[in-house]
Order: sequence, then structure tokens, then C-alpha cells
Amino acid sequence: MKIALGCDHGGLNLKNEILNYLKEEGMEVKDFGTYTEESCDYADISLPVAEAVAAKEFDFGILICGTGIGIGIAANKVPGVRAALCSDTFSAHATREHNDANILTMGERVVGKGLAIDIVKTFLSAEFQGGRHTTRIAKITDIEKKYSK
Repeated sequence: MKIALGCDHGGLNLKNEILNYLKEEGMEVKDFGTYTEESCDYADISLPVAEAVAAKEFDFGILICGTGIGIGIAANKVPGVRAALCSDTFSAHATREHNDANILTMGERVVGKGLAIDIVKTFLSAEFQGGRHTTRIAKITDIEKKYSK
């Protein structure tokens, strides 16, 4: 499994923990930064991760900022991206199963290391259920097409 990983300064510590976990699990990971605690703009990190996931260069993306909100809003501007903010494991498997989310976002100031690892495990192991959910995803794609002119 190939994972695109990124964070702003507010998510650096949690990103590094997740990076170590993914590598221990034998996953191929590209770290898109940031690499220091120096203030940076989350959109500058979320854009290349989102573009790479949308282009199917990676199976999934994981983005982290202080809350997981801003970095996810920015990622969701890229057509083909369905970034989901998850602070619990139920949301993590539900968004994969029902929304076919391809980017997980989390907030370092919201979830601790242990819970974050459980969320990542759950998100990456859940599978899209298809069926009636496929129609719903197609409607999301139609909205993207309508406004991506």
C-alpha cells in the first residue's frame, strides 16, 4: 500500500508518529512535509498530497494539522479527493465503507498518538462497500464537475 503523508507545523509530532507506524507495517510512504515546527500554511502541504492521491500515484493520503479541519478543507478542493476528518475509529471505517474517502485528516491537538494509530489502522483496513454508496459518490463527482470549470 502506498501512502502520501503530510502535515503543517501543528501536526508535525503526530505525523512523525504515524510515519514510523506506517514504515513498521511495511507500507510505502512519501512524506510531503513539513519537517520542522516553523509555521507554514496547511494548503501548501495538502495540495501536493491531494493531487498525488487524485492522480492515483498513492492509494491513500493522510494529512494532519492542529485540528485536521483546515488541511482537509484545502485537500477537498482537488477534484477526485474525498478527505474525511476522523477523531474516532467508527468515523474512520464508516467514511471508507460509505464515502470511499481517499484521504484521512486528523488533528494533533484533538487526538493522541494511540488513538491516531488506531484511526489510521481502521481507515486503511476498511473497504468501500459499493452498492447504493456508489450512486452517492457519483453525485459528489457530478457536483465537482459542475463547479470545476
